Amino acid sequence: MNNKKDTICAIATASGTAALSIIRMSGDRSHEIAISVFSRKGNELKIKDIIHNRMYYGEFIDNDGKTLDDVMITFFRAPYSYTGEASVEIACHGSVYIQNRIMEVLINNGARLADPGEYTMRAFINNKMDLTQAEAVADLISSQNEAEHRIAINQLKGGFSSELQELRRELIDLTSLLELELDFGEEDVEFADRKRLTDIVDHATTHFTKLTDTFKLGNAIKRGIPVAIVGNTNAGKSTILNALLGEERAIVSDIAGTTRDTIEETLNIQGKTFRFIDTAGIRQTEDTIEKIGIERAYKKIEEADIVLGILDLSKSSTEYFDSARLIFSNVNILKQRLILIFNKLDTNETAMWLDSEEILCELRSSIEDNIERNGGYMLDEYKYSITGQDCHDIRNLLKYRFISAKNNSDVENLKDDILFNSNDLNVGDNETLITNLRHYEALLNARGALLKVKEGLVSGLSAEFVAQDLKDALYHLGSITGEVTSSEILNNIFGRFCIGK
Repeated sequence: MNNKKDTICAIATASGTAALSIIRMSGDRSHEIAISVFSRKGNELKIKDIIHNRMYYGEFIDNDGKTLDDVMITFFRAPYSYTGEASVEIACHGSVYIQNRIMEVLINNGARLADPGEYTMRAFINNKMDLTQAEAVADLISSQNEAEHRIAINQLKGGFSSELQELRRELIDLTSLLELELDFGEEDVEFADRKRLTDIVDHATTHFTKLTDTFKLGNAIKRGIPVAIVGNTNAGKSTILNALLGEERAIVSDIAGTTRDTIEETLNIQGKTFRFIDTAGIRQTEDTIEKIGIERAYKKIEEADIVLGILDLSKSSTEYFDSARLIFSNVNILKQRLILIFNKLDTNETAMWLDSEEILCELRSSIEDNIERNGGYMLDEYKYSITGQDCHDIRNLLKYRFISAKNNSDVENLKDDILFNSNDLNVGDNETLITNLRHYEALLNARGALLKVKEGLVSGLSAEFVAQDLKDALYHLGSITGEVTSSEILNNIFGRFCIGK
């Protein structure tokens, strides 16, 4: 492992040719090295004369005394830099040759190439940010849409950390009081108020549950909201995927069972990323490989937030409504958004005159069965209710559109439908969502430890055992922010960063 006290350097901008490039250097010798290769044409800069956070214009000189490039250099004084160390940023022309030669000169003069993520790791080590904020840097760099950006910014500003720190401080105080009781065990005194402890444990447990419940949404936003495209063979699922993407991504064929595995592609619709999943056609088959594909299709339906149920208008109404019933039997319409797509309108233009009442009458029993199966019940002809919630209109569950994917007819309106049905998956300002699997697992472990604390309090367990469970909860919380960590965890986290960050 490289010495974290070394002076490091790296190209911070994207690789390749560009108008400008930024090369960063950080460490105790960064100012010394920068001045040794920087010339201001007769007005040479000395370390004692440096005005920090000011940009200086001059020439970058190689070890043979030749000018490599005109550059702008900015000096940062510790701890007022990204890393918390003395740092330098060199802005040069974005020639690959110039970038590489400047790096070569800096290394020849005492710097070394930075490891991936080493700048941010040093910022963490120097208490410029905690571990959640450090991880948010990587998320911010990789963000592809407004929602991802908002989540990363909130975490980078310490929104998530602040929530955890407040709870952690309360638990630390109570743990200290419990341990004090152990020191005075013979006195039979109670320093930690059991009622207060129970209230704090209940509050923390509820808060952790709320956070872990956001993981599915957070992961969906980070990877793309999953949209499963399902239906019978040759209903036009692959054609619809291609139409949505605007490219021939999936193979389209008249041969039944062409798609035997899932195909996934992402698409940004008005700043929101969706992950479309084309699935194998659902039908009875004896083909072993196709059966595997159909099983995977059912799995993707279960995991999706939005389901596009494709119905083939070239078939009889009995056939495409049977297909709709099959889709209803595999979707939780109380938790998932289902859009029925009557495809191949070019083959059956009269079908589009079907109205919602006709479709509702045809599918009513399937909708009712779905509601009952998923924890709701019917109230009257058009109303249903979910336990603990107000009644809803059954017609609100019936979302549909008539299209011709082959002719690209109404595909743009379908995109609007998909976007509209994702509105409750939006991220509010300053809202904390869990997108990191490490954070999710640590929160689950902390919650599990607190449930043991609650159980111990209810059963009258001694302070010694209750304190140990509290320590376990604190350990898992500390592992999220980096108060408790190891070099192995740090290397694993920062090793996925780009060099220069």
